[in-house]
Amino acid sequence: MAKIVGNLVPEDDFTHPLGPEPNFNESMYFNFFDPEQGIGGFVRLGNRANEGRAEMTVCLFMADGRVLFTFNRAPIDDNDGFDAGGLRFEVEEPTERLRTTFSGRLAELKEPRAMADPSRAFEESPRREVQIDLVHTASGPMYGGTKNKDESPEDAEHQFAKAHYEQHMAVKGTIHIDDESLHIDGYGLRDHSWGPRHWQAIERYEWLTMNFGPNFGAMVSVLARDKDHVRRGGVLVRDGELVLITDAEIDVEYEENGLYHSALNVRLKTHDGETLDIRGDVKGFIPLRNRRGDMMTHIGEGMTEWRCGDQVGYGLSEFLRQVE
Repeated sequence: MAKIVGNLVPEDDFTHPLGPEPNFNESMYFNFFDPEQGIGGFVRLGNRANEGRAEMTVCLFMADGRVLFTFNRAPIDDNDGFDAGGLRFEVEEPTERLRTTFSGRLAELKEPRAMADPSRAFEESPRREVQIDLVHTASGPMYGGTKNKDESPEDAEHQFAKAHYEQHMAVKGTIHIDDESLHIDGYGLRDHSWGPRHWQAIERYEWLTMNFGPNFGAMVSVLARDKDHVRRGGVLVRDGELVLITDAEIDVEYEENGLYHSALNVRLKTHDGETLDIRGDVKGFIPLRNRRGDMMTHIGEGMTEWRCGDQVGYGLSEFLRQVE
């Protein structure tokens, strides 16, 4: 069983009792990147059982720049598991090994930035039949925790999840795209959270996941609830051990529109006094969005090649912004 850091238990790998909040959300997310083939992607299910639906996302970054993508608000009746819209997550061994499977059709986006207008992008894009079967095995500790205090219904409107953990993983399996079969052998990160959530509850964040091989990875988070409340941190994972990141500075290069990120220079400081400089170059990008009333949230997803000294790795750079 993998090491656990924080006030978690192995049973937290399963779903939790459905809370009373209208916006209660329990979500699992997995990303994966094959460094030899230069491909990767992520899958996510966010159960919003009190709203009668699950947010289902499948995204594949291809080596030639195409992105295969779908999003669906699939109907669900309860929070008993993660299984909606053709996407399914199974816990084979808590804290240690999980399996993700998908069967369905994805839109093939030859110009992924077209997803800025999702209705048009889905209408004009061809479809590909896709099957995914991946096993995610722990390559580091499970880290995170839960907030113990109760929240009022009013507080729920401003929450972004009251329980959350992450874990670096090794990933193996297959992806079938029409008649093509891809064998995946790489690394990634998984995320599990539960509690009330609105995507509009915070002003912005940058979330970076990095895997440089079986024995070295990082997660970097800069989250701003507003301009006066910014939290910077993350973790390094080396040889299965966790080192806290106490500060993170991210210098971002944007495309011409000033919103889509294309490269990053990241400087990290750790709890034990180490400083690391990491360069990230976005190899595949898709702009996603979440709308609530008259508010719109941009979520930029970038498959990113990371360089730390002479080590090269892959991962995701995800930027959230509230936009007009």
